[in-house]
Amino acid sequence: MRTRPLRAVLSALGIGIGIAAMVAVVSIPASSRQALRDQLATLGTNLLTAAPGQTMMGDAASLPATAVPMVARIGPVTSVSATGIVEATVRRTDRVPEAETSGVAVLAARNDLLRVLRGSLHDGRFLDAVTERFPSVVLGSVAATRLGVGAGDQVWLGGHWFTVAGVLDAMPLAPEIERAALIGWPTARDLGFDGHPTTIYVRADDASVEDVRGVLGATINPSAPGEVRVSRPSEALAAKRFTETSFSALFLGLGGVALLVGGVGVANTMVISVLERRREIGLRRALGASRRQVRGQFLAESVLLSLLGGVVGVLVGVGVTAGYALTRDWPAVFPPIALLGGVAVAAVVGALAGAYPAMRAARLSPTEALA
Repeated sequence: MRTRPLRAVLSALGIGIGIAAMVAVVSIPASSRQALRDQLATLGTNLLTAAPGQTMMGDAASLPATAVPMVARIGPVTSVSATGIVEATVRRTDRVPEAETSGVAVLAARNDLLRVLRGSLHDGRFLDAVTERFPSVVLGSVAATRLGVGAGDQVWLGGHWFTVAGVLDAMPLAPEIERAALIGWPTARDLGFDGHPTTIYVRADDASVEDVRGVLGATINPSAPGEVRVSRPSEALAAKRFTETSFSALFLGLGGVALLVGGVGVANTMVISVLERRREIGLRRALGASRRQVRGQFLAESVLLSLLGGVVGVLVGVGVTAGYALTRDWPAVFPPIALLGGVAVAAVVGALAGAYPAMRAARLSPTEALA
């Protein structure tokens, strides 16, 4: 290996690529899961949402205007708020065509919404008991970007100028809020809002979330509980994160192919090494080396070559995982099985790849090798 370093490096490269892919494929989903756990620990898994479903005739249902106080009476419910769709548009100025809404919806919001969703403000302030009665609007993070405005600016909403009171940070558990312009409930009524909520957000005791989920539809609409669609946003967030990492098996397979190719490369290198070192093998045998000693020598070289690639692969995999986690603002997690397993797999591949060349070298007789 020292006399032919380029060959050794190239042979170990295939092993290194395969191990790096496997380490990254195991570590990146682990980092993603840890980021999800951290995120849910902050946002909470006890949030439920209720929205109108469909009637028996297939028409769009609606939630009662009294739904929020009715839900608040459920014992394990700790807080509840709601939003309602307002038939209005919001634009940067009154000169922008009415059809160009940039995909920003206008929602009536109760002033306790931010507390229930455990959201935060990027700038400005949220609606309160005073501003909810005046032409003030709070924009979601995506809505503010699309409109190109910030706190203190004005937007044209429902035929009136509204002052942007604040801009929200991202809300993973309520992505619909990120793309919305929120106005106060009383102000929304002045724009024709009928007072019927379209989404109700409910926080419940952790131990009673499923119980609350079971009675939420009947509580909101006792006469037609089937017309209420209840969901748990944390489950959707987990499903989305699972989808983002669903290609792990594919990449793991590609890593296995690279590892196989690397093993073939190591085997090829060792076969060539046996052919080139026939005289060395013959001399060792003539000096008294046994077949087992010759076999052990070449097998050890094969394992050492693969271990070199394995160690380099683990380091590269760690670097790739750390870099990717940094770009996604995730904690970098490295399961021990990925690190130790990578080196162990490399050693096994080296042993398998070197088995045939080692046996071939051991079968050479001194006279044949020195001929």
